[in-house]
Amino acid sequence: MKITKSVIAMNDYGAIKTNLKEVLDNKNISRYELSKAVNTRFEVITKWYNNEVEKMDLDVLARICYVLDCEPSDIIKYEKR
Repeated sequence: MKITKSVIAMNDYGAIKTNLKEVLDNKNISRYELSKAVNTRFEVITKWYNNEVEKMDLDVLARICYVLDCEPSDIIKYEKR
């Protein structure tokens, strides 16, 4: 396969966004409740909730999906620029 694209700047490739706020709001679950159920710090869930995650911890994502009975694609989205 020949690569026809390359990355020069963030505007070229877009970004991954978290959608946890909408999922929690729809399920009427608080960040505090989720942090306890997932067994992680409230601050970690708040970063996911506010779309402030810089590096995704796949274990945390798996635990969130397990507790919320959802798929990773319900929580993270790729947005092209």
